[in-house]
Amino acid sequence: MKRLLLIILILIPGILVIKGQYIPYQPGEKVVFTIKYGFITSGASSLELRKDTLKGKEIYHSVFSANTVGLADAIFRVKDIYESYFDSINEMPEFAIRNAVEGRYKRYNTNIFDRTTRKDSAIIISNLRGKHVTEKEIRDVISLIYYFRTNWLARGYQFKKDEIVTIVTWFTDEYYPIRLVYAGQEWVRAKGGKILCYKFNPVTEVGSIFKTNEDVSIWFSADKNYLPVKLRFNIFVGAFTAELQTWEGLKTPLEIN
Repeated sequence: MKRLLLIILILIPGILVIKGQYIPYQPGEKVVFTIKYGFITSGASSLELRKDTLKGKEIYHSVFSANTVGLADAIFRVKDIYESYFDSINEMPEFAIRNAVEGRYKRYNTNIFDRTTRKDSAIIISNLRGKHVTEKEIRDVISLIYYFRTNWLARGYQFKKDEIVTIVTWFTDEYYPIRLVYAGQEWVRAKGGKILCYKFNPVTEVGSIFKTNEDVSIWFSADKNYLPVKLRFNIFVGAFTAELQTWEGLKTPLEIN
């Protein structure tokens, strides 16, 4: 479950925010997904952005939640909430929360991102595992969603087919490098029609969950929103999909054919 939630959340980092760069999102944006196992609805998730304050500073606060429903909830209950407080200008995270309930497993974890104490690196302060020194540009997986949309897609970067982008994240209190492969453009069915999307395949670890290292795909809308639209992952016991169900507060109308 940990890896599956990471895949829903992870995205690619890019260059620093350029002054005047188009920002494809705004506070008030909220998207809701339906999670299906085959044709059976097994869960729901949402991603919402709002304005907030942290230590007297105005900041962006994003909340991702995922939970099981119906029979899946009775068999193995999942209720996870991930939160990220990040700078509205450079999109760097300053504080992150993970509140996970997965069956009998429960974990509440907070991380403070300190980039001022050391000039050449960042310090992550965890309530569970203490201090860790790591790369200056490391991000949590929630803020990466917005950073990717602004600094790769919105800036018009031209991905080449099969191009691999390697990034690092801090996820579940661990240093977590990620590789994503660009797979081209595809039309994705959504409520009301089809959406032209950019498709990426995160390279996965072959083992107890995945059969190959190409068993996961993520799609982002190819309009001015660059919105996460769909996720599909194939595992040994079948295929799961997370499909866009509703949306509100977008900066521009979602382009649906």
